[in-house]
Amino acid sequence: MIKIALAQMDVKWAEPEANLVTARRMVGQAAGEGADLVVLPELWGSAYDLAHAADYAAPLHAGLFGEMAALAREHSLYVAGSLLEEDGGRFYNTCVLYGPQGLVGSYRKLHLIGLMEEDRYLAPGDRLTLCDGLPWGATGLAICYDLRFPEVFRTYAVGGARLVIMPAQWPSPRIAHWQTLLRARAIENQCVIVACNRVGADPNNTFSGASAVIGPGGEVLVEGGDQQALLMARVDMAAVDEVRGFLPVFCDRRPGCYTLAR
Repeated sequence: MIKIALAQMDVKWAEPEANLVTARRMVGQAAGEGADLVVLPELWGSAYDLAHAADYAAPLHAGLFGEMAALAREHSLYVAGSLLEEDGGRFYNTCVLYGPQGLVGSYRKLHLIGLMEEDRYLAPGDRLTLCDGLPWGATGLAICYDLRFPEVFRTYAVGGARLVIMPAQWPSPRIAHWQTLLRARAIENQCVIVACNRVGADPNNTFSGASAVIGPGGEVLVEGGDQQALLMARVDMAAVDEVRGFLPVFCDRRPGCYTLAR
């Protein structure tokens, strides 16, 4: 059994100090309620002020990355979320997972969304990240727009992932897509999907939350509304084995046949 907290924040545009205060408060509250894992939204430090990425970005372990590591260490739990990473003069939207002992894994967003100008200001990642050795099992990392690419989640599932963490800033006009695709990814891959979306507004978009933890059979274990909130869910990871044993999708796959006849 794992207790998961989703810190569904109203992320303030270009206000990293204010956002850090909120993140600290919500992680502390989650720890007080016995959470094992806390997930923050995508770019929780700065929102999508990408034109000023250089003002917010930091190498892993520095800046707000270091603050996340400190929260995980202080509260003896796991903390995930995405921030702007700087490496070699390039900027990345990077999801990190920290535990009490430090960095467990990092993932640079593969799919950059032109609608939010990511492809103008950021560099894409070039690999997936599967984190092993966690108390609840192997865990994949994804970010927001990746949800529209089922290959990401299938690769994780085939590779042994039992749970996928996904911070997001998914705008309100397409929130029905978010809700539908979260369930689809859980059902088709028979894994737990842990997705934390933001609420509030920035100069370009509004955000409706609907953060959720979805079980391996598509059941909604918790789902948020459109206001800032800390959401909690207890997840029995044995359900992953039960669902996969009852309907052995991965045993029945025929990847050698998945080619087009011309």
